[in-house]
Amino acid sequence: MLLGGVHRAPLFEKQREIVRRIVEALLVAGGLALTLVAAHGDDYPSRRITLIAPWPPAGAIDTTCRELAPGVGDLLGQPVVVENRPGAGSTIGTADGARAAPDGYTLVLAGSGSLAISPTLYKELPYDPRKDFKPIALVVRDPFILVVNPSLPIESVTDLISYAKAHPGALTYGSGGAGSPHQLYAEMFKTMTGIEMTHVPYKGSAPALTDVVGGHIALLFADPAPALPLIKAGKVRALGVTSAALLPAAPDIPPLAKSGVPDFDASGWGMVVAPARTPAAIVAKLYDAFRRVGSRSKVRDRLSFLGLAPQTSPPPEALQGFIDSELVSWGKVVKSAGLAGSE
Repeated sequence: MLLGGVHRAPLFEKQREIVRRIVEALLVAGGLALTLVAAHGDDYPSRRITLIAPWPPAGAIDTTCRELAPGVGDLLGQPVVVENRPGAGSTIGTADGARAAPDGYTLVLAGSGSLAISPTLYKELPYDPRKDFKPIALVVRDPFILVVNPSLPIESVTDLISYAKAHPGALTYGSGGAGSPHQLYAEMFKTMTGIEMTHVPYKGSAPALTDVVGGHIALLFADPAPALPLIKAGKVRALGVTSAALLPAAPDIPPLAKSGVPDFDASGWGMVVAPARTPAAIVAKLYDAFRRVGSRSKVRDRLSFLGLAPQTSPPPEALQGFIDSELVSWGKVVKSAGLAGSE
């Protein structure tokens, strides 16, 4: 019995080893097959896609998501569901996208705040905009409008500069909070014109705009959507837009660059991104869908009406260079404002 056991044990172990190797080979082969399918994206998408809006409802990013999602879903044959995941200056929702599986089923409409401003503003960021995402499509730009209280003796940008130089620090400007685009535009304006103004931060830009109307603060670099009705009603006075190009919704408001601040050109933007390592074939499908929907006149007209500037996106491979340049540009502004690592 013992002898028999001694002779059978090696045979059993050898058979088990053979089985183990066969199983491993099958698993590897199966994994390669799945990888090849994913890489070609032939069956993508086979279920719904989540598009994360890392800001609250009704803002520029959320609005853009909801204008694009239905059409993209129709083209791809699966619904695109918008999920708002706001918090921490958009970093929470953006980080969720970075951690998602790289299979094309979780996307983020990340803004310039998420990918270009936050990396310098925050001491620690739960994602790396260069390494953790694969760009898909630049879909919209979001120029701001410089508005002042109409009771002030300021009719133009040159008037504002002259007034500020004659009254250093007397003019107050609002923002949506420390490090918000509203503050950074104002800091750019201060640096490029050599004036001094006093910052008054708010918990959001809406109360800041209300206080410009009420005369509690002098001015604000405002989001177009809430500002345009107030401009038309004469409750605030528009001095210029932050982009070098005219704002489609308000072509009568001149760019700051042509109104006394040469070379001033700054806009927020929204870019659809996927987690890093998302297969190139899936990225190509998504890029094509977002580009086609974004080029539709009905979508462009709606976004323009809301004060946004629809974009015809460069191909994905060109967008990483755009992100890199924006990181450098906005990083300089954040540092100049003394806000680097302040959050």
